[in-house]
Amino acid sequence: MYTGTALFDLLLPGDSRSLKAKRSYVRPIVAALRRFEVSAAEVGALDLHGRAEIGVAVVAAEATHVRDVLDSCERLVAARPEIELLSVRRHLHTPED
Repeated sequence: MYTGTALFDLLLPGDSRSLKAKRSYVRPIVAALRRFEVSAAEVGALDLHGRAEIGVAVVAAEATHVRDVLDSCERLVAARPEIELLSVRRHLHTPED
C-alpha cells in the first residue's frame, strides 16, 4: 500500500477580502480535486483572506498510480487562471516508512 500527499500553497485574487469570498475560490478547487477520487480539504492559512493551503491525500496499490494522481491534481490546480500556485510539497509514503 502506498499513500501520497500534496500540499498546495495558493495566492488568491485581491478581491478575496473576506472569508466568504475566499471560500468562493477554494470550494470549486476542492470539489474538482475530489473528482480524482482523493481526499482534499483546505488545511492551512484558514484565517488569511488572500492565501489558502489545500491538502490532498491518495492511497493506491502501486506507487506509480499515486504519482500519476498527484500529477493530475497539480496540473488541475496550476491551470486555474484565477489563482497563483506558489508551491507544492509532495510526499510518497511507502510500506517501508
